[in-house]
Amino acid sequence: MQGSDPGRVMPNRRAFLRTVACAAPVSFWHVEPQEPAARAPRARYWVSGAAATGECGGCHPGARGLDRAHIHDRTAVACQLCAQRCTLRDGDSGRCRARANVGGELRSLVYGRPVAIHVDPIEKKPFFHFLPGSTAYSLGTVGCPLSCKFCQNWQISQARPGDFDADYMNPSAVVDAAVSRGSPIVAFTYNEPTVFAEYALDIAAAGRPRGLRPVMVSCGFMNERPLADLCRALDAVKIDLKGFSEAFYRTVSGAALAPVLRSIVQVRKAGVHLEIVNLVVPTLNDADLSLKRLVDWVMGELGADVPLHFTRFHPDYQLLNLPPTPIATLERARDMAMARGLRYVYVGNVPGHAGNHTYCPKCRARVIARQDFFVLESSLRNGRCAACGYPIAGIWS
Repeated sequence: MQGSDPGRVMPNRRAFLRTVACAAPVSFWHVEPQEPAARAPRARYWVSGAAATGECGGCHPGARGLDRAHIHDRTAVACQLCAQRCTLRDGDSGRCRARANVGGELRSLVYGRPVAIHVDPIEKKPFFHFLPGSTAYSLGTVGCPLSCKFCQNWQISQARPGDFDADYMNPSAVVDAAVSRGSPIVAFTYNEPTVFAEYALDIAAAGRPRGLRPVMVSCGFMNERPLADLCRALDAVKIDLKGFSEAFYRTVSGAALAPVLRSIVQVRKAGVHLEIVNLVVPTLNDADLSLKRLVDWVMGELGADVPLHFTRFHPDYQLLNLPPTPIATLERARDMAMARGLRYVYVGNVPGHAGNHTYCPKCRARVIARQDFFVLESSLRNGRCAACGYPIAGIWS
């Protein structure tokens, strides 16, 4: 991820090069038998070879029927959480490294094991139309189903369980910590929250009775059923739409575009507050045609009121050879989106830029002024522009 760096990261006891090695795109990691894996909680969203039926698509996407000559590995499991759909033999973990087949059951190796915890401004996620000026008690684990070459948080997203010391923190303890810090929001962020979906769902359930508003910062690379469960649990979702071509997703992120688009539409249809970020990377996804296609899709599929952030790339991880995004490129993308009819378009990672502020679509008055990740002033009145009364899309209380 870019633009949402973790705060307190747990100390790494093992050699740091172990983490670097995890970054190579691989299909599976083999998990040596160990006590923590054996005791890890049972995951949701998987099917087992032991329960194989004529519904072959669970383990073999695209399969139309049962090949009776096929001999099932009764200890194999197929993860149904993200769009990688890893099929794992006993002892293997998937692309995310956070879930493993232990004795024929899929286990979550990161449940209750946050490695990054911090209290952030909600604008840092970035959410600009969700409780502006609030703080978010933010946490993440290790693991991610993607392998983005520009990832800002690669030290944890590409790590394995055990690379960091991570004491167990149950969902109630997370809620207690958030409440004690005075944060109205709990944010699942830093790495990809999909890999700790069970933990996020349990935190959200424990937090709601105490007034916490759960939000997620995601790559959107998940399947429909787990996303439906998350949508019922969350108040807001920010999705990184990293580019607008299958080639970009395949070569730069080790993933695919189609599942991300499907997830974005699903969140929008579920009525959850949604914001979109596009990290504009020089020479990779900054062509006018690519930006235009992205803008046209957002307008056509999501409508004019979904906030869209064009964010500045800074060299990191495996793309140290590229320069920062020219500010003119971000301004061009913003102008393109606003000309297409999008009402709330932002320039991100450029402190002090006029594109950080929120403007009334009707009278163009500045209704929220920001500096860095902080709100300087707001002239919203019950969610409306104080100058002309026009309703500003978002969740303001």
